[in-house]
Amino acid sequence: MPSEDRLKKLEEMERLAELGGGRERIEAQHKKGKLTARERIAKLVDSGTFIELDKFVTHRALNYEMDKVKPLGDGVVTGYAKINGRLVYIFSHDFTVFGGSLGEAFGRKINKIMDLALKNGAPIIGLCDSGGARIQEGVVALAAYSEIFFRNTLVSGVVPQISAILGPNAGGAVYSPALTDFVVMTKKISNMFITGPDVVKAALGQEVGFEELGGAEVNATKSGVAHFLADDEPQAFTIIRKLLTFLPQNNAESPPRLATGDPPDRVEPSLRKLIPDNPQVPYDMKELIRAVVDNRDYFEVHELWAQNITVGLARLDGYSVGIVANQPTHLTGALDIDSSDKAARFVRFCDCFNIPVVTFVDVPGYMPGIEQEHGGIIRHGAKLLYAYCEATVPKITVIVRKAYGGAYCAMGSKFSRSDINYAWPSAEIAVMGPEGAVNIIFRDKISAAKDRNKERERLIREYREKFANPYEAAARGIIDEVIDPALTRPRLISALQSLTNKSEYRPPRKHGNIPL
Repeated sequence: MPSEDRLKKLEEMERLAELGGGRERIEAQHKKGKLTARERIAKLVDSGTFIELDKFVTHRALNYEMDKVKPLGDGVVTGYAKINGRLVYIFSHDFTVFGGSLGEAFGRKINKIMDLALKNGAPIIGLCDSGGARIQEGVVALAAYSEIFFRNTLVSGVVPQISAILGPNAGGAVYSPALTDFVVMTKKISNMFITGPDVVKAALGQEVGFEELGGAEVNATKSGVAHFLADDEPQAFTIIRKLLTFLPQNNAESPPRLATGDPPDRVEPSLRKLIPDNPQVPYDMKELIRAVVDNRDYFEVHELWAQNITVGLARLDGYSVGIVANQPTHLTGALDIDSSDKAARFVRFCDCFNIPVVTFVDVPGYMPGIEQEHGGIIRHGAKLLYAYCEATVPKITVIVRKAYGGAYCAMGSKFSRSDINYAWPSAEIAVMGPEGAVNIIFRDKISAAKDRNKERERLIREYREKFANPYEAAARGIIDEVIDPALTRPRLISALQSLTNKSEYRPPRKHGNIPL
């Protein structure tokens, strides 16, 4: 065959591959407000950097007349590219081919990309739009999924894994994203559930719609499966691009430092007035965070789930840091089941990828109640303790107001090996709040008083002056320094600089046994 004919053959093969399931299905995809697999990649990565692999792969299934339909690429686009000038590996489900369902060849393509990402130490990004396992391929489809799950686990903590859910994802299609570090979902279009509405109705007789069962907002607010909620696909890609700026390529590197232009010695006098005089009055912890980080840029993770704690990424003097902080505007900032899970997972992620953890504490304790106790608050609360104790990255803690009981221990205390612990003058460090402590310690004395309320108030003031302050802890070296709130930013940056070469020993072991 002449060389010109060979080139024409190649061009024709590429054209057919890029058609996916055909023009009609591409148009149907667009009518749903969704991009095609290749359009998504083009929107996400740096222009002109995507190199596609396995473009001509086809399935080998014979049953149910599958041998008569063999689209090139088999329903998933895979390859590598650059985002913000840095290497990433990508796979993008093509819903126009068999509804994005996964078969043997489809799975092999993804596995190859994940293996390359592991070998080369670069992030993996999955753009997910899949109906799940390809029924026509039976057990080999399930085997292909299992191979992906194994790799998700193998690379966990080695390279970052990010999933964007951009359409319906059911059954096996949701487990791989759930094993990754971050999940981004788009409103009104994306779904994640194990069993769909029809199965729920058949099994339990419950009527439920796709959105109510597993829509983006449900998974961002109730289940906690989604870390980020996007209005549309372009916003989802913007979120991913920004997220990557805070992360290293792999666990052997440090996150990139970016010049932000925010002076490291900037003083913030407004923080002196942030804490209300009345300890029962809430304030917005995010205002504190924004005031101290570079350019007020706080990239919150899991913003809509378990809002009594806030976690996210930011920079201090250009260095990437993870932030964990109680939020007094929700449930008084108390720790409960979901907030413990949320913070524990985030701390562990930061520890995997060499991101220092900065903790702001205003915690009155663990959430009381039958629902919490029966739901396993002991087990879930222990996860947060475990995460902080396990982490060996630089850890800096600032006690802003309340730091009571076991919740204080769980929030990056000196005893969980936080490296430097600061406190504001408004800090209250005690086994419990003054009101509860007085009721227990002075029960008899209050009962014997002529004016019980007056005596109780006097004892509360006395207890607060003696114990509910940072100076008892500072006297014992549990607090390293009581600081002027206005100096929080320069103190944090100075502490981070001092911990640049931190090394902390842990005994050899296969792995610990976190109380899952």
